[in-house]
Amino acid sequence: MSTVSHRSAVLLVAAGATLWGTDTVLRQPLTQALPSAAIVFYEHLILAVVVMPTLVATRKAWMKLSVRQWAAVIGLSWGGSALATICFTLAVQTGNPTTAVLLQKIQPVFTFLLAGIVLGEGPRRRDWVLLAIAAGGAYLVSFGGSGLWPSLRPVDVTSAMLALVAAALWGSSTVLGRYVSASLSFTALTALRIVVALPLLALLNLPSGLPVPQEGHALKLVWLALVPGLAALLLYYRGLKYTPAPVAALAELCFPATTALLNWLFLGSRLSAWQAAGFLIIWAVVGRLTATDKKG
Repeated sequence: MSTVSHRSAVLLVAAGATLWGTDTVLRQPLTQALPSAAIVFYEHLILAVVVMPTLVATRKAWMKLSVRQWAAVIGLSWGGSALATICFTLAVQTGNPTTAVLLQKIQPVFTFLLAGIVLGEGPRRRDWVLLAIAAGGAYLVSFGGSGLWPSLRPVDVTSAMLALVAAALWGSSTVLGRYVSASLSFTALTALRIVVALPLLALLNLPSGLPVPQEGHALKLVWLALVPGLAALLLYYRGLKYTPAPVAALAELCFPATTALLNWLFLGSRLSAWQAAGFLIIWAVVGRLTATDKKG
């Protein structure tokens, strides 16, 4: 591949990551007007309308899925699309939105753990050391804004736990998605993942009812679903196809960088030196785990 096309691929990865970084500056204000479950339901409803033609066109492929593959689809759809996004939205609502985003960098650690279980290859002793270091980095990202040994408030702990649950669900969904991707294209799997999540999201909204968003909120929901959601995903995976993993990891730093800048400008959410150090620790561990996994 030529230098120009390689550069373009890297720029696509960076562009997708940058669009992801605009998510919380839209999501956090919406949480002041709509319940988290309602926000996620409307996101999926908008995306379902967009991906429905793909779902219909690929019906022959997904109708042939085995029982185990359907179980994986339900797991990644209900867990990765529905519950993870709700947990992340609640984390953004109750705590520091920048902290919630930076903690998502720990997703590959959960992917690494589940992949080992699914493949029957448990982590080695040195891997557990790296995971312990990553846990220390996650602690700094979560609570380092108030110093190294802060007096933790229940709301801070709850927000951090919600963000980590979202990271765990998203990380696990990567493994489940890889399992199903042997039989489905990326576009078909994405469409199926979005549509299958809708029934669960509808049930979760039944107790409190589904509020009708106002015009301004509706526009933000459309933008949230289509720009940091669908467009970012398409750009990212298009570029990732032609980008080496180490280079992609660097380009992905546009995600937390954009988020931290926008959250500081529009939400007043600042990042402490301890939190920045924690993020760098997590990123270093993820890079090391990825390199170790490729060698093994």
